[in-house]
Amino acid sequence: MSPANLQANFAKIRKKILRRALQELARGADLRADFEGQVERFNDLFEQVLSTGDTGWLDAVIHDWVNAYTQTDIAEGQKNASALIAFLFRLASETARDALGKGEALELIASIQPAFIYALDKAARLEMESRVSYFTNEIASVQQKLERLDRSKSNFISVAAHELKTPLTLIEGYTSMMSDASASPGQQGSMDLFLQGVRTGVQRLRQIVDDMIDVSLIDNNMLSLNSQPLWLSHILDLLHKNLEETLKERNIELEIRRFPGSQAWLYVDPERLYQAFLNLLTNAIKYTPDGGSVVVNGRTLPGFVEVTVADTGIGISPEDQALIFEKFGKLGRAELHSSSKIKFKGGGPGLGLSITRGIVEAHGGTIWVESEGYDESKCPGSTFHVLLPMRAKPTDPRLEKLFGDLTAFKEENHVEKETRTDPAAA
Repeated sequence: MSPANLQANFAKIRKKILRRALQELARGADLRADFEGQVERFNDLFEQVLSTGDTGWLDAVIHDWVNAYTQTDIAEGQKNASALIAFLFRLASETARDALGKGEALELIASIQPAFIYALDKAARLEMESRVSYFTNEIASVQQKLERLDRSKSNFISVAAHELKTPLTLIEGYTSMMSDASASPGQQGSMDLFLQGVRTGVQRLRQIVDDMIDVSLIDNNMLSLNSQPLWLSHILDLLHKNLEETLKERNIELEIRRFPGSQAWLYVDPERLYQAFLNLLTNAIKYTPDGGSVVVNGRTLPGFVEVTVADTGIGISPEDQALIFEKFGKLGRAELHSSSKIKFKGGGPGLGLSITRGIVEAHGGTIWVESEGYDESKCPGSTFHVLLPMRAKPTDPRLEKLFGDLTAFKEENHVEKETRTDPAAA
């Protein structure tokens, strides 16, 4: 059969091929939504193959089908392009047998078979290349994560040893001095000082251990919340008061602005939320040079309140922004580590921001950071964003009535207090 006759016979059945394909699609075949246009395009190019004998006409459509793979398709081993080509060959063969004479049908099938085999082979090779490329990249990504984790573990061991050694050395030194002082009469004043030093060391040691326990709870989804109704401004005001000495020592100004949502009722765990914002503010102070400033602001969004903590510090590089909320993700060089929690660029076990993220996410919120980059001379600063849901009632229905009554009582007293203190109301 001449190329012209082959092309003519294929033209007779192409609409029937499309119709049968759409019928199978309607029965649930796993084909793409733009299937009709894709089949029409393939048939147009296939007629060129029959006319010229050049199977290269099909290359473009095969490339497009393979490149349309999603990463999920590749990861699950989907073979969309080769499956579609095999599907079309089956329909073309069945339609030719039904619509053409026996001789014409056999001749057409024999003529189109090499082109379909070429298309299947090319699609299969391209699919394999895509899968090899995908899994090569996945393996490289996993390898990088493992190497980063290994570095973090090694770094953490060094930093943790330093963090634990500092309070232990403090305790050891003061207990030794207490032992010496106990043998000397009239040393009661010194004993009180030594005891205070021991208490400071124990508190620091307890804080490190508590942080490690919190990380373990977060990792195992076991962080429990004791939610209560409160105004966010109460937590922020308490933080400002408790950080006064640190701010004075570092000559840093902390401005906590009143913003929409700061006095809206939130059902949160006060202690955990205090801990989360304390970590954020401590981090901002630690990486802001003396004489800098930290501003807490916010706004309301539909169903949420957003709180921002912006500093005039040294900033965070783009690569660190992706890691800063991971455990031990921002430790710096262990040999330069300092245990000070308030000193400029002071160290820590690298758990604070990871714990903060865990607490925020346990409340149904999210946290992220924005910074133009890291620069110790220009100090571009960083802004941390915390998004918390503005729940009108507890998530536990058993507590809803109890907190509803408590909320109404507190709101009444809050209004009364404002009325008594407002000169205009007198």
